[in-house]
Amino acid sequence: MASMTRCHSVEERLKAANRIAPKLRPATISPCNPAPNRAYSPKSLMGDKAERSSGVLQGTLDMLVLKALARGPLHGYDVAEHILAWSGDVLKVEEGALYPALHRLELRGLLASEWGVSANNRRAKFYRLTAAGRKQLAAESSEWTRLSGAIARVMEA
Repeated sequence: MASMTRCHSVEERLKAANRIAPKLRPATISPCNPAPNRAYSPKSLMGDKAERSSGVLQGTLDMLVLKALARGPLHGYDVAEHILAWSGDVLKVEEGALYPALHRLELRGLLASEWGVSANNRRAKFYRLTAAGRKQLAAESSEWTRLSGAIARVMEA
């Protein structure tokens, strides 16, 4: 009979890691995978300043995707390219974030899609805003303007 290993909870694993090295934490903790022997610092977790500056605030990706599609239908790669170009090469949207966002927005009825052929003669899914998507973009743009203005005022204080 094969022996079974007990899955430790994340909390148990963190407590054990803290007993071993109070100021360091395991690089990755998965409830059923043993913690690796290496440790990380908060700086390595957050990346260096150049890496962090291109991060998008949580919740803004959907707004950026809607804005990119406001000018007309685009396929996923072009959505990412438009956001990158319009941001002056600061906001790079990775495929692992973009395509789930496109599917999520489509499921919410904010986008519609159809298959077509891209400029390089490849089959691609083209997305366009629906009426609900235009309404959502207007609401999110208004809220973004309000919040970014408030943040700017705090930073100038």
